Amino acid sequence: MYQVAVILINYNSSGFTINAVKSLIEHTSNTLNWQLIVIDNASHYDDYEVLKKGLPKMEHLTLFRSRVNTGFGGGNMLGVQFAKSKYYAFVNNDTLVKNDCLSNLSMFLENHSNVALCAPQGFDENNKVLKSFDHFLTLKRELFGRKILEKLSPERYPKRNIQYNTPLKVDAIPGSFMFIDAKAFDMVGGFDTNIFLYYEETDLAYRISKLKDRKDCYLVPDSQYIHFRGKSTSLNIKIKQELKLSLLYVIKKNSGYLSYIILKTLMSVKYIFKSLVKPKYFSFVNLLVFHGASLSKSLKQSQKILEK
Repeated sequence: MYQVAVILINYNSSGFTINAVKSLIEHTSNTLNWQLIVIDNASHYDDYEVLKKGLPKMEHLTLFRSRVNTGFGGGNMLGVQFAKSKYYAFVNNDTLVKNDCLSNLSMFLENHSNVALCAPQGFDENNKVLKSFDHFLTLKRELFGRKILEKLSPERYPKRNIQYNTPLKVDAIPGSFMFIDAKAFDMVGGFDTNIFLYYEETDLAYRISKLKDRKDCYLVPDSQYIHFRGKSTSLNIKIKQELKLSLLYVIKKNSGYLSYIILKTLMSVKYIFKSLVKPKYFSFVNLLVFHGASLSKSLKQSQKILEK
């Protein structure tokens, strides 16, 4: 049994993955008993070959190549199958740790029996502080926006765009670096693999928050990492549509059908008017109005099984 299992997904970005692994090895204390699981999520074979040859030597490192791209949640759930640990650390491949995040976060959970998941403070490549936590995805948040909620109720909705010096209780943490108690994760069934990309971490945090014990979520700012945002996923029109599908799915799942209908209707009206000015937005009208934001239109449904 390891203390921590780090699960990291590669998708056609082996250079980032190799550097992320080297960073973790360099900054993690030799006293921490941990394993590293790298899942190649059906990358081009050339990229996988570069990854396989470029990964540093580590005794407890597992590299597994999936023949189908199962998305963020699915890839991480595949990695969990190889994990034998007390804690899981789901880490994006486009990250570098600035200090010993694994040991620090492990110690934080050891000392706080009420906490199930936590995250370090994130920075971009220019050392600018990133939003390292979020508020639950609700109809109220989508209607009024985060900034208004933070201004009206700062205790319930702390500001996300500032750097904190002490641990802060939050609703949810980003998928770029999630440190989770394995028992809590397993108890709620892990990531919802119906979601191909986006909002998996918010959905997970919401379900964990409903547990009786060890359910709180925290930002732990003395642990820090760099996130090269968007390097593993390009934000094209298909990805933007996937974001809307996931958002509506999570709203419907956790807030109910009425909230879902209200939000989908408002989105539909918005894109109908936008498409009158910019025809490219008609694809969103097609998705929301004519296909009802069905998950059958998710990128997950277009994935093919690779030959090797």
